[in-house]
Amino acid sequence: MFKKILLLLFILILGVIALGKQIIYADGTLSEDTVIVVKKGSSSAQVANELYKARVINYPNLFKIAARLQKLDRKLKAGEYAFQAKISMIDVLDKMKRGEVMYRQITFPEGLTSLQMVEIINNNEFLEGEISEIPTEGSLLPETYTFMRGDSREKLIKDMQHAMKKALKNVWDNNDIKSPVKNVEELLILASIIEKETGMPEERSLVASVFANRLRRGMRLQTDPTVIYAITNGKFELERTLTRKDLQIKSPYNTYINYGLPPTPICNPGKASLQAAAQPEMTDYLYFVASGNGGHNFAKSLNQHNKNVKKWKKIKNKSL
Repeated sequence: MFKKILLLLFILILGVIALGKQIIYADGTLSEDTVIVVKKGSSSAQVANELYKARVINYPNLFKIAARLQKLDRKLKAGEYAFQAKISMIDVLDKMKRGEVMYRQITFPEGLTSLQMVEIINNNEFLEGEISEIPTEGSLLPETYTFMRGDSREKLIKDMQHAMKKALKNVWDNNDIKSPVKNVEELLILASIIEKETGMPEERSLVASVFANRLRRGMRLQTDPTVIYAITNGKFELERTLTRKDLQIKSPYNTYINYGLPPTPICNPGKASLQAAAQPEMTDYLYFVASGNGGHNFAKSLNQHNKNVKKWKKIKNKSL
């Protein structure tokens, strides 16, 4: 009799295991793709309850048992998990065991000041923590960065600073520097001016050639973005055109009255502008002015430049 009971129990256990296995591998009833946030320190029991509430799984107790058997508590990675409709419980377990969290992206356009970049970071709802101080101008590389929900804002800042240092080193170490800059600091400053002067990729090396030629000849750079930075200090947009009075502002950033480069970068330049600053086009250009079609007209002499300026003024007046 005792043996019969044991046999029945054994058969029952096998049946339960078979049923559990069938449930685990079967398609789930989740009707649409869903994202679940797993907080740091969550246990498999807490996760099971969250998954059940979101209807990702229908048998939380079975999930807890399977999770414990796979020692998921020790391997559970915090973050966002994306589950597709009808996902099976075994696939849920595998995804979480692998720590297959969802990554988000944040993109920074070239030419923003450090303050503007910090504002973008602070406005991102998926990042946490506060930024203790505004990073130095030019220390953040504008790129697209990936992060997990809950990552700290300070960590992203450090990643951006590391990326800029790496990009600068790569340009400086792997190029025959044709620019008159003396070090990576000057390269960064020149690149920031190039970045603010043109948004057209094909023009960057030409704009760089003008500044390189002026530096070699001991001419003032006379570039408007440096005057704008002298007025705003990178804290706001100057929503007006520069005046003659502006060009006489006493500031180390004003390249209309000072020779050489300004003391610091005026924005955070991208890799293309760093490259252009290192290897400007070999030209005789000393001047450039807006062409009216989004680009610039370049000139070797002041006489030709003045003609280009007249053309630009005519185009500008027609648009008013």
